[in-house]
Amino acid sequence: MERPWAVERVLREAAPHEIFDALRALIERRHRAVSVELLMADYAMTELQLVRVLPHTAPPIPLHGTAAGRAFTTQEPHRAVGPSSTVTVFVPVSVRGDRLGVLSVSLPADGNVGEQVQQELQESADALAHEIVVAERDTDLFLQARRSERLTLAAEMQWQLLPGRSCSRPEYSIGAQLEPAYAIFGDSFDWSSSADDLVLTVSNGMGEGIDAALLTNLAVNALRNARRAGLDLAGQALLADQAVYGRHQGHQYLSTLLLRFHLPTGNVEIIDAGSPRIWRLRSGAVEPVELNPQFPLGMFEDSVYTPQHFTVEPGDRLLFISDGVYDALSPAGEKYSLHALARAITRTGRLPASQVPRAMLEELLGHRGPGPVADDCLVVCLDWHGRSKLSDGC
Repeated sequence: MERPWAVERVLREAAPHEIFDALRALIERRHRAVSVELLMADYAMTELQLVRVLPHTAPPIPLHGTAAGRAFTTQEPHRAVGPSSTVTVFVPVSVRGDRLGVLSVSLPADGNVGEQVQQELQESADALAHEIVVAERDTDLFLQARRSERLTLAAEMQWQLLPGRSCSRPEYSIGAQLEPAYAIFGDSFDWSSSADDLVLTVSNGMGEGIDAALLTNLAVNALRNARRAGLDLAGQALLADQAVYGRHQGHQYLSTLLLRFHLPTGNVEIIDAGSPRIWRLRSGAVEPVELNPQFPLGMFEDSVYTPQHFTVEPGDRLLFISDGVYDALSPAGEKYSLHALARAITRTGRLPASQVPRAMLEELLGHRGPGPVADDCLVVCLDWHGRSKLSDGC
């Protein structure tokens, strides 16, 4: 097949809504493929949706118990023998640790479906992932394909605000998930990295529907504006606090954690503005990270925020969890306990960070049962690997 740079050139020259069609033609020509499909993970991260078919016109593929789901979950190519003497290769479509979907390629079983073919298909999937991220600015095709049901307007606003649902660098890996995925209110997260720093914010939104989404959008964009202006963590909190208070005069406010991780050392600067809680898993032991809470953003005029500090060690796992998890009630009215949460953290200890939030929220859904949701549920997982002497980041 064409080398990666040739594939990338073809994808760049294609119209945004035609980039997958261009890749399909390349694969069919090179490998005599019987079929080539792109499957995108849905917003709830429970199933894969065909991109070439509009929503609700083709059955989704579950992530659990399927060959495509296995490739997505493990982030490794997977092969399965198909009908009519074909072999289907499933390769993950991901970019910088953010899992987008799976490329499915059915090939003649009498052909050579070896490691070289899998490597070429993976290179093509990697190139496609980068182009999808760019193309989503100019076409709704891939965003639309991810939907197994319609998003509420508030949820539309919230998902457009997020940076992704996972990312990774040599020093860390992050995974995050929101529920109810298609009707979230105001919970949110954001991250940005530079050569030596990772800035992470986790917000527990106030209110419901459009009001909650508007509040979170104001606060997150104020924090981004301050960060991109070069302000320190306290300055970011101050600017966002002023923006929210100036708009709502203390009637609405936002509980937020602001963190800056120094990548070379693991030193963490943190401001707890009435925030979601933090748990740490270290050497198999689960413990809360105790902080001095300060006022939520926008609660009072002219609030002053003072950073605190702690240190993460290689192998540490931090989990940021919103009130919607702690306060979730069973059908009998029993609140989800801290003991149950600690058990869930321990049970998911061997999963990669990208899979932990979904696994924990599924356990919570089992406790809560079916029915309407009273509050958003947010889980963010950060695995700290640390920087080796030979690592210069990505």
